[in-house]
Amino acid sequence: MEPQDRIAIKAHELFMRYGIRSVSMDEVANHLGMSKKTIYQFYADKDALVEDVIDLQINANQSECNMHKLKSENAIHEIFMAVDMMLEVLTNINPNVIFDLEKYHPKAFKKHTEFKNKFLYTIIKQNLDLGKEQGLYREDINSDILARFRLASTFLIFNPELFPQGKHSISAIINEMTDNFLYGLATNKGQKLIEKYKQQRLKTITA
Repeated sequence: MEPQDRIAIKAHELFMRYGIRSVSMDEVANHLGMSKKTIYQFYADKDALVEDVIDLQINANQSECNMHKLKSENAIHEIFMAVDMMLEVLTNINPNVIFDLEKYHPKAFKKHTEFKNKFLYTIIKQNLDLGKEQGLYREDINSDILARFRLASTFLIFNPELFPQGKHSISAIINEMTDNFLYGLATNKGQKLIEKYKQQRLKTITA
């Protein structure tokens, strides 16, 4: 593995675990067993490293979302696959990461915002349109409005005023929000599939 790749991967691991502001360039260097001078051969400053780390996260999320589209049985199954991915990511992420990005690393935050408002919005809207075609979502729903609502509500979990750390688990918040979102737009046929996938997930957890 190239040194720059090693640096970005280790920084990603540390930033996601402890928050971006809490991790210094010295700490990244120490965890890698290299000098800070070596890191600065590849990155002019911490801003540049954070941008690379965000690119890593965005690319990974895009690949996962595209895989879900290919492998899902239907629109509802795609959402449950996405929720499982989201839970895995968010369980291992420090809630301060988005705040740190917005306050201290505006270029990287802009990348994150564009990914959210373009790629993720498109993925959600396509899912809603597909669900209508498959008879799983009501035909009268407005895909644009609901895609924007779903996107905005998902990122509310990072707001400490709404969801103070420790009051509810990440999984409880996401599952509650997803249930209410899906049941609100599903047809009778869709609701049966929701129950089916919820039961499958429950069996997997208790197995």
